[in-house]
Amino acid sequence: MAKSNRSPRRSAATSGASGGAGKSRVVRLGLVQHACPPSAGKPANLKTAVAMIRDAAGQGAQIVATQELFMSSYFCQVESDKLFALAETIPGPTTDTLCALAKKLRIHLTASLFEKRTAGIHHNTSVMIDPAGKIVGKYRKMHIPDDPRFFEKYYFTPGDLGWQVQETPHAKTGMLVCWDQWYPEAARLTALRGAQILFYPTAIGWYHKETPFDRAQQIDAWRTIQRSHAIANGVFVAAINRVGVEDELEFWGSSFVVDPGGVVIAEASGKEPQVLLADCDLGRIDEIRTGWPFFRDRRIDAYGDVVKRFVDPA
Repeated sequence: MAKSNRSPRRSAATSGASGGAGKSRVVRLGLVQHACPPSAGKPANLKTAVAMIRDAAGQGAQIVATQELFMSSYFCQVESDKLFALAETIPGPTTDTLCALAKKLRIHLTASLFEKRTAGIHHNTSVMIDPAGKIVGKYRKMHIPDDPRFFEKYYFTPGDLGWQVQETPHAKTGMLVCWDQWYPEAARLTALRGAQILFYPTAIGWYHKETPFDRAQQIDAWRTIQRSHAIANGVFVAAINRVGVEDELEFWGSSFVVDPGGVVIAEASGKEPQVLLADCDLGRIDEIRTGWPFFRDRRIDAYGDVVKRFVDPA
């Protein structure tokens, strides 16, 4: 049985991000963290996710987010042409189910899927679905890793939709995916487009032979980089990871939400399935950006080299 954390709504703040002085704008997020055992098929994983999405909505979540590629085990540990059969078109059977669910529950739902665009072109794609059951946003993962047990370049074409923001009644959101979370450029450019909450569906874990030191260092780096995105951009960041052992990887869970000051306001178990709730007061964005005006002080006239692969010494 998946655990849930029941957190009370925060009291009103003294300022709002876009609602004017004296107003608080609080949005409740629901992050869905679960295992995807290699023995489970797509119908079983979808059933698990649907039940947890219902749980999140029942606890007042207004925007619910899945983990990365939640419909299957993390198949990128090996290169096999047979695994392309897991991919679906968007719209397709899974998005049809999720659209109907979002409409019934009256929520916004962001989900991470293995998209078949056409024969030979596949993407790691997130969608945003509104309470009317319509797909109102799509993002294709831009940064694609290629490491032992993370052979994503074999499966995924790099995204070509750019950095996007989804306008919802609750908040302006940005959808990024896993490996994107290590790149400050992705967070910055999405925030510059107006995103108030960045979602990072994730599949990250340890190789079985890694030392305790390596394990501690890796999860600390993972938390630190995402906290830094929140601080540098004055936004909320929500990371959604999976749990469980799949072949050579042990996924470390620990889904979390961090506020614009870098404070972790909610964190899930490292081992157990969980519906993680977090109340995000958008008034914190205005408060933090007023005290830390990083956008104001950017030297946009001096950043030309950032678009180069490497800057050779003079």
